[in-house]
Amino acid sequence: MDPVTQSGLPFAPVYGPDALAGWDPATELGTPGAFPYTRGVYPSMYTGRPWTMRQYAGFGTAVESNERYKQLLAAGTTGLSVAFDLPTQMGYDSDHPLAHGEVGKVGVAIDSIDDMRILFGGIPLDQVSTSMTINAPASVLLLLYQLVAEEQGVAASELNGTIQNDVLKEYIARGTYIYPPVQSLRLITDIFTYCRNEIPKWNTISISGYHMAEAGATPVQEVAFTLSDGIEYVKAAVESGQDVDEFAPRLAFFFVSRTTILEEVAKFRAARRMWARIMRERFGAKDPKSLMLRFHTQTAGVQLTAQQPEVNMVRVAVQGLAAALGGTQSLHTNSFDEAIALPSEKAARLALRTQQVLAYETDICGTVDPFAGSYVVESLTDGIEEAAMRLITQIDDMGGAVAAIEQGFQKSEIERSAYQIALEIDSGERTVVGLNKFTIEGKEHYDPLRVNPAIEAEQGERLARLRSERDNDEVQRHLQRIREAAAGSDNLLYPMKDALRARATVGEVSDALRDVWGQYIPTDAF
Repeated sequence: MDPVTQSGLPFAPVYGPDALAGWDPATELGTPGAFPYTRGVYPSMYTGRPWTMRQYAGFGTAVESNERYKQLLAAGTTGLSVAFDLPTQMGYDSDHPLAHGEVGKVGVAIDSIDDMRILFGGIPLDQVSTSMTINAPASVLLLLYQLVAEEQGVAASELNGTIQNDVLKEYIARGTYIYPPVQSLRLITDIFTYCRNEIPKWNTISISGYHMAEAGATPVQEVAFTLSDGIEYVKAAVESGQDVDEFAPRLAFFFVSRTTILEEVAKFRAARRMWARIMRERFGAKDPKSLMLRFHTQTAGVQLTAQQPEVNMVRVAVQGLAAALGGTQSLHTNSFDEAIALPSEKAARLALRTQQVLAYETDICGTVDPFAGSYVVESLTDGIEEAAMRLITQIDDMGGAVAAIEQGFQKSEIERSAYQIALEIDSGERTVVGLNKFTIEGKEHYDPLRVNPAIEAEQGERLARLRSERDNDEVQRHLQRIREAAAGSDNLLYPMKDALRARATVGEVSDALRDVWGQYIPTDAF
């Protein structure tokens, strides 16, 4: 049986000119920083400066996460990336019954502007770029960030960063959705408009293939489903009356980087080329920045193992190398102990050091697109593009990404791929070092980082105190204005900002929208 890539594409033992027969380098390859951006979105790429080293972090209370951010900044990270706990991601306050047992576990608990002040205390928000991994309540957390910046004396026009804000992939692969898809798209387009007017340097969405890949998507599926979601967001914004070149330059993307270096490099190059053509040919975008697929990368958490976890250091270094060779704009490298627990301080620092070694001790920043013209990489780039475009066409024929989601298409395709991966690991056909080959006897002892369960009660006490101190009549007036805007067509972020300034909570603002829009329940949930 001939070998194949992770996507099932042919993977030849030797590549030569025949692999690229009929291939025109001038058309297909181009130059860095020029259409179709196969070789990178900027002419100089890392020869000017390395990618942004943005380490994802957040756990427990705002106090604990603030300390970790300051440690990472002191260690040389060049951008913050906030992980929120599950209740915050679902729009629930820490004292909600559904939040029980989850407060602060997979990220930091943020219930109000009081918590956000603590989270960024002592961190000048005009000097850092902050990414927030938040989706359904992305508007709420963005507004809290803006309010805290204003308290610091930083104008909204000076803020740099990204909110993930990609709800469609939540219906496909991750599950932290709140509202139905149509209403979610309404909220996202309101964010586009608000940021264009109020926070012009902010990246309004990070369209994510990462979580689909972690759920089992192949590289081809990751590219196809991510770009298909991107098409849906652009369509929704255009249909709301926005000009494509007004919002498209602030769109960003988020991909995984696996250990399969050659296919991952080809994946990134194919995605850039595809998005440039989609934006120019399908949407008539004219601003070069509208055509650029700028993306953040995270190394593959799903490939980390609890068995012999130190081996993960090697995996992360290889995955980080693939991301850099593929031309990422920013990178998070996972900590080696993440398959066991939240990253320890030492492991988080080592993950950052991995990026620093790649950037400053190797020669990969000395030239742009090192694999350009490689027979194998160019052939794989073409193969991924062709296969991904077939999937996008299939989704288009269903009526677009939302219609395909409602039919369960993307989810079922990813589940099928995930099942195949599991079978290959179980049979030993797919080698996972330390798990199904090269194992050791006995158990190794590790002392993982643990979140203090008492923080749930502490957050509850803080919420009780907040509700007793604030003007509750004022809060209720603002919440009612949010409901009225949700039932009408006014931009939601303005009344939301007023409510949050008055110390309304994340859960209360999210509930005001739930009151009008309801909560999404997938058809396969019964």
